[in-house]
Amino acid sequence: MKLSALHPRYETAQAGKCVGELAEMLTVLARLAAENDVQLTVDAEEAARLEMSLDIIEAVARDSNLSGWDGFGMAVQAYSKRARAVLGWADALGAATGRSVKVRLVKGAYWDTEIKYAQERGLSGYPLFTRKAATDVSYLACVKDMLAAQHIFPAFATHNALTVATIIEWAGKQRDFEFQRLHGMGEGLYEGLVHNDGYLCRTYAPVGGHSDLLAYLVRRLLENGANSSFVHQLSDHETDEAELLADPVEKVMAVGGTPHPAIGLPSALFAPERLNSSGLDLDDAQILAETGRAVVQPVSGVPCANSVSDVEPAVTSALNAFPQWFATDVEERALCLERLADLLEEKRDTLMAIAVQEAKKTIPDALGEVREAVDFCRYYAARARTDLAPMELPGPTGERNVLRHEGRGVWAAIAPWNFPLAIFLGQIAAALVTGNTVVAKPAPQTPLIAQMAVALAHQAGIPKAALQLVMGGADIGAALTGDLRIAGVVFTGSVPASKAIARNLLADDNRPLVPLIAETGGINAMIVDSTALPEQVVRDIVISGFQSAGQRCSALRLLLLQEEIADNILHMLGGAMAALQIGDPSDPATDIGPVIDQAAYDRLMSYRTLVEGRIVHSVDVPDDGLYVPPTVIRLDDINDLQAEHFGPFIHVVTWRRGQLEATVKAINDKGFGLTMGLHSRIARVAELVEDRARVGNLYINRSMIGAVVGSQPFGGESLSGTGPKAGGPHYLYRFCAERTTTIDTTSAGGNASLLSLEEEITLRGHEVQVEF
Repeated sequence: MKLSALHPRYETAQAGKCVGELAEMLTVLARLAAENDVQLTVDAEEAARLEMSLDIIEAVARDSNLSGWDGFGMAVQAYSKRARAVLGWADALGAATGRSVKVRLVKGAYWDTEIKYAQERGLSGYPLFTRKAATDVSYLACVKDMLAAQHIFPAFATHNALTVATIIEWAGKQRDFEFQRLHGMGEGLYEGLVHNDGYLCRTYAPVGGHSDLLAYLVRRLLENGANSSFVHQLSDHETDEAELLADPVEKVMAVGGTPHPAIGLPSALFAPERLNSSGLDLDDAQILAETGRAVVQPVSGVPCANSVSDVEPAVTSALNAFPQWFATDVEERALCLERLADLLEEKRDTLMAIAVQEAKKTIPDALGEVREAVDFCRYYAARARTDLAPMELPGPTGERNVLRHEGRGVWAAIAPWNFPLAIFLGQIAAALVTGNTVVAKPAPQTPLIAQMAVALAHQAGIPKAALQLVMGGADIGAALTGDLRIAGVVFTGSVPASKAIARNLLADDNRPLVPLIAETGGINAMIVDSTALPEQVVRDIVISGFQSAGQRCSALRLLLLQEEIADNILHMLGGAMAALQIGDPSDPATDIGPVIDQAAYDRLMSYRTLVEGRIVHSVDVPDDGLYVPPTVIRLDDINDLQAEHFGPFIHVVTWRRGQLEATVKAINDKGFGLTMGLHSRIARVAELVEDRARVGNLYINRSMIGAVVGSQPFGGESLSGTGPKAGGPHYLYRFCAERTTTIDTTSAGGNASLLSLEEEITLRGHEVQVEF
């Protein structure tokens, strides 16, 4: 029994609710199993759920109605670094409850998922062993513990003949344990042991239809077909007997117990280019609680109020600082960004607190905000060292051609409130490292975090004059972009605002043409076909459409479901939405907080009233506060959605089999081009959508938000932006002027390099070097 199959919110942030409810449900099932003499095993899941699962298992084991019943058990994964500790806990639980706890020992089922999870979250390490041999050693150590335990009935799940032989050797005449195998595997291994030697072997068989079991069966094939699996090696004629029977302890000792060299720590995910930003393990209940206390600490700071008249002196200061900053070596500019990244991590708690209190971000979103800002700083520092180096270009003999990328002058950086630290500093970092100076204008809703970010940038070594801060609304932005001395504008926000800036930059015919880097929103669509995994689809819909209260430019706005699966997906989506927690963003249990301000709330709620008759699902929200209900709205046609509504609203349209290409075209025809999602298990469908979609970021079989710096460069086209993509390898070039120098080297009396060449002459198959 997987506990995650019993509860939609089996996660640490919801432990206060789900642990008690799961314990109650599992107790009912255990009593029913006991009455019918059926064994019940709680399956192992991801490491993040381990402590919760132990709490639930203990609650059931201590149920007085189950006294004397030994059919209750649990699975333990040997790849976990906590496996032996868990076995000790299980033995102690058996002693305390007067029972024999059935423990199923497996190698582990989520190895690659755990690796990816830790890397994505920037954790300090992995909860499991990264070498197959180390897992094998852990398995054998667990075997010894289980055979010696007084209150555990061991069950050894393995298809490895060497492991089986070792267990038999260690057990001696002991028979109070069992082996376990998967249906369709290991028959030859266990047949003789069961029929001739009296060992017990339990067979695990999946039950269900093709659509339910396909993912499970594929997973089993991948695991047992891996090069490192015993089953694969046994069938490989090139694997000799010595390798097949090699002692895993000797393998681990031979490498000194070191981790796998191809799997660096999460901090080294992007090595050698840069460090990965460090995260927090919010699946650890203690860390989550500490973080919850940290983000409610009062934050200091009084936002300064600028007037239009303050813009001119800010630009003047930045312009005066430009020559010196431009002349600063690229290496020093890059080091300033790296020092800033370190300071951001040092001040993470304070920055997260401001993000929660000022920008109304939930704890995970606030953490992501800081990490993305750190990643931008380190990524652009690394790219500058490579991208800004002078480039030698080809030419005729006696001529030297060099291409340089250099700063343009003063840039205006205008950032949004929905990413008030990450986008704000990403814009600034790119402009500064390329040798420009900056006048930055944050959104009027989020001044405090901008003030702290700029103060940290100055502390990191960026001259105060080179990075100026002006506060205010549209009038300040217009004055800034209207200043004829501004050499470039980088902007993230709405389409109307970006067009207003573009017009402002062209208003004066005497003004030089300056670049505008604009990233705007979009009517972002997710296409789901009938082959998609419903559980994964629903999870990604909720994340893409409702996380951050839908206040992301990449958020899902238009859900396109194939007719055959629409009713089922919408039914499941309604259940998932009912489990969402809406409330105070500083509460670790909160999934969705309020929208940014009263104007946004009024605008969204007015639209919601207009479409009230089309609402399919909605969620109750607190009465007090700017809480907009997550809402699913049914439309008849794609073209019924004419504009982006920047909040937790998902519009649903169905499409018929055979209309995929037409559906993609209809999305393209809306004129936006930021993000698109696709859920399908058919490769040719993915290829077709990739070929036809006109979007900056296409996400297949995952959520549509959370682009990672350097991995998923972010930005759109058409109405969704100008490019180049932020966090990508071409971004810095847009901040630069390209300058080429050509030198005639023969003017000094001759081409010395040409005259000193050695000529290679081939004579009758032999090379002879003759120097002229």
